[in-house]
Amino acid sequence: MKARLLFAFLLAATPAFAVLPSEQLADPKLEARARAISSELRCVVCQNQTIDDSDAELAHDLRVLLRQRLKAGDTDRQAVAYIVNRYGDYVLLKPPFEAETLLLWLGPLLVLVAGGIGVMFYLRRRDAGAPAFTADEQARLDRLLKEDAA
Repeated sequence: MKARLLFAFLLAATPAFAVLPSEQLADPKLEARARAISSELRCVVCQNQTIDDSDAELAHDLRVLLRQRLKAGDTDRQAVAYIVNRYGDYVLLKPPFEAETLLLWLGPLLVLVAGGIGVMFYLRRRDAGAPAFTADEQARLDRLLKEDAA
């Protein structure tokens, strides 16, 4: 019983690929190329899944389209370029570093820098707002510290 339960958990933990047997190419080399290319293409419906991992209809269409382009004799670059021309750079899991994608690449760094600047201003304001001791308070503090040390 425990072995079956363990097997079920291990089976659930393995990645599920959405590529259907009917989509696979007969030529193993072409199929390997298709798998390699599709690992770089994003499902535009599921966003952070590759088209191989997604069960969405659009991902299915992209898998079929990619395989059609490869069977037609396209190189890997030509097949990717064809899909990018139809769906834009967003379909790439690693979009190119261009002026149009500058914010996408530098956005996380800008947010980190802005957060650091915000923390710096907060700490400065917090320290500047602390009231200084009056002469009487300072003398009393010194007395208490001396008594405590003795």
